[in-house]
Amino acid sequence: MINKIPEFCQTHWLWRIPLAIVFIQQGWWKMPIDIAEAESYGLSYLTWWVVTYGEFFAGIGLLLGGVMNIQWMYEVPDWVGDMITRFSGVTMCCIMTGVIWVGDPESILDVLFYDNLHVLLWVGGLYFALRGNKV
Repeated sequence: MINKIPEFCQTHWLWRIPLAIVFIQQGWWKMPIDIAEAESYGLSYLTWWVVTYGEFFAGIGLLLGGVMNIQWMYEVPDWVGDMITRFSGVTMCCIMTGVIWVGDPESILDVLFYDNLHVLLWVGGLYFALRGNKV
């Protein structure tokens, strides 16, 4: 019975697209980069610049890496899209770690119970960092 269920190997898009949209939006909303906004979070201008462009390009990279995995892209080696996806995932994890850290939680349980969105975004980045374009 279970063998009659068709396999859908493109389910990564159900996670890839919303995750990319969130990161692109967060980066886009910080543009143009304002030093006053950076200082309101206790961050330097350089850190705010890296976070802004990191969010934006991590989202773009997640989509680009997935598109480069499509079979009609034979001119591009498979590893290129895979590395773009993995690098975007690592970038997402780094940014979310920083966001959680700046929030100065009292314990890891506070993060898990009360900071669900950032944990979910961190796990999404970790998924693509570890899995890449493997389907």
